[in-house]
Amino acid sequence: MLCALALCALSTTAIAQRPTAVAAPAPAATVNTVVKTIDHRLFDDLLRQHVLKGFVDYDAFGRAPQFAEYLSSLAHVNLDGVGEDERLAFWINVYNAFTIQTIVSHHETESIRNVNLTLGVLRLKGPWSEPIVHAAGRTLSLDDVQHTILRKEFAEPRTHFALSCAAIGCPPLRSEAYTGDKLVDQLNDQGVQFLRNSPTKNRIESPPTSIAMPGNRPDARPDGRERFIVRILYVSPVLMAYRNDFGPARNDLAHALAPWFEGTDRTVLEKGRVVLTESTFDWTLNSQAQAKARHLM
Repeated sequence: MLCALALCALSTTAIAQRPTAVAAPAPAATVNTVVKTIDHRLFDDLLRQHVLKGFVDYDAFGRAPQFAEYLSSLAHVNLDGVGEDERLAFWINVYNAFTIQTIVSHHETESIRNVNLTLGVLRLKGPWSEPIVHAAGRTLSLDDVQHTILRKEFAEPRTHFALSCAAIGCPPLRSEAYTGDKLVDQLNDQGVQFLRNSPTKNRIESPPTSIAMPGNRPDARPDGRERFIVRILYVSPVLMAYRNDFGPARNDLAHALAPWFEGTDRTVLEKGRVVLTESTFDWTLNSQAQAKARHLM
């Protein structure tokens, strides 16, 4: 969710790999070390059937008894003994599933921002503050899932590629459920889909711009500054709002996104020779009906 559409350097390796966890003590020989997994097959089947190119058939989710069954099952999940990737996949699925349920339960057809509108003004913080999420024995809001759990408990900024807030401007909803055993590959592929394959949301402008930056080359200008070719990096407001999750320094976001680009674009991102500009966010509902009306699918 975008509550407030708001870069120490993060290396490309740091974003391409999960942070190394502190090694736990070796279990005793009598302890069952079988990895505990969570069953997301119902949600996976629905996503494969009713999500195409990131666009959702919300009516089909509303009609499917399996969706209500899956949502109910999430409340009874016990996360004790569940590994980090499995838990992270669980909470991403929770966020995406209850976002779908928000649209379904309110019969919304135009924009999630219309949910909880009172006289044209969002009541509280709209759908994101309602305690509608029942998962792992807790009652939460979508904001709680995103900010209190996902952003605070997991050192994984790639989750911003996976959370779909029911708007066309958000990362595309994946046509499969997230699972612990496939999570790394799924998040990396989401980066491809969101960063490189969604030019209206994230792109590097081809026409280069020349700016003066400090330098010490022999051909530097009399004032000691060199001319560097930089490009304009248009990034989604999703990334601009949470760019500190990728690192506190000015160029950390550019460095972090570099692995998902190629050629010259990747080079300028790795060197930080970009000017960050926020792209326009599209709040139109990411429904298949809206996509067809706008010739997006």
